Amino acid sequence: MIRRKQHVDALLTRLRAFPVVAILGPRQIGKTTLAYQVGRAYPGPTHRLDLERPSDLNRLMDDPDLVLDGLRGLVVIDEVQRRPELFPILRLLADRRPRRARFLVLGSASPDLLRQSSESLAGRINYYRLGGLGLYEVGHDRMNRRWLRGGFPEAWLARSNPGAFLWLESFVRTFLERDLPELGIRVPGPALRRFWTMLAHWHGQVWNSSEFARSFGVADTTVRRYLDILTSALVIRQLQPWHENIAKRQVKAPKVYLRDAGVLHALLGIDSMQALNSHPKSGASWEGFLLDAVIDRLRLEDEHVHFWATHTGAELDLMITRGTKRIGVEIKRTTAPRVTPSIRSALSDLGLAEVIVVHAGRDSGPLGANVRAVAATRLDKDLGL
Repeated sequence: MIRRKQHVDALLTRLRAFPVVAILGPRQIGKTTLAYQVGRAYPGPTHRLDLERPSDLNRLMDDPDLVLDGLRGLVVIDEVQRRPELFPILRLLADRRPRRARFLVLGSASPDLLRQSSESLAGRINYYRLGGLGLYEVGHDRMNRRWLRGGFPEAWLARSNPGAFLWLESFVRTFLERDLPELGIRVPGPALRRFWTMLAHWHGQVWNSSEFARSFGVADTTVRRYLDILTSALVIRQLQPWHENIAKRQVKAPKVYLRDAGVLHALLGIDSMQALNSHPKSGASWEGFLLDAVIDRLRLEDEHVHFWATHTGAELDLMITRGTKRIGVEIKRTTAPRVTPSIRSALSDLGLAEVIVVHAGRDSGPLGANVRAVAATRLDKDLGL
């Protein structure tokens, strides 16, 4: 079992502040294992209810008030999307004084789940979106393996690359054929598979509904709906653009990334480092992989991360806002990073405190005024935000 201390500590902090905390993420991302680790670290008794287990599901179907009211300490409810009608009951239990239990609920994100939980538990629930295994968890010395296989624990722990990609292909199929229908999403699996594969080829690019719809052979509104479905299910990231009040035309559409590098490679038919290094999407894959690593390591929420680009060619892969401070991040798959015209433009136009260039070389250090290089293998030590 991989110890996920950063996530455990973050969840314990949230459980002290909120009566209900929800861990959201796709199936097999490690929610149940993480909840087990939280339960072991929690200062009190822990009770677990798994709604995929018929006995637990039947108990809560018969009399959920009676079952939950008598529990003390931490109550973990897994696969909560199977019983969204529990949220009004959790609201009543969360409002008890003195508070006798706190609730850690686990579920796959969906628009209905988020809407029902936010309506029933407004002000009482905190959402924690769980991604794959972080570089800091698996070790920066195994970066290539993490990049190729992605962050799903089963793919990471597979004995071989063929075994990892056999699992990833099974995940994609199960996600489309079972997980999405269980979340109430009624879109034919083959259509979403084709759409998801096309998105893999679009990975790292600015979204263009009209162009994508023409390629897919459907209306703009249809591809927009498909994109939102996969985004809400936490397998796609829409990185929103930043707009600054400057005399330059700026890009206003989001960039689209597959959140997991292993799923990206499975959809592209890449199953080895040799194939990855020679693939046309290698650079975009590297960018998305490191972008996700930075966001994950700093535990950044979506409202604090953007990209920036102008129609004249200036761009910034990632802009992080922390209060009034703005920090830029450029990701380059090179061993010789340098200060580019885009970096100079971003510094002057956006009022950045600094720009960090994450690169594939070995060394970290200054590149110029307010610009420094950070080796990808030294993110933990040298990111320093």
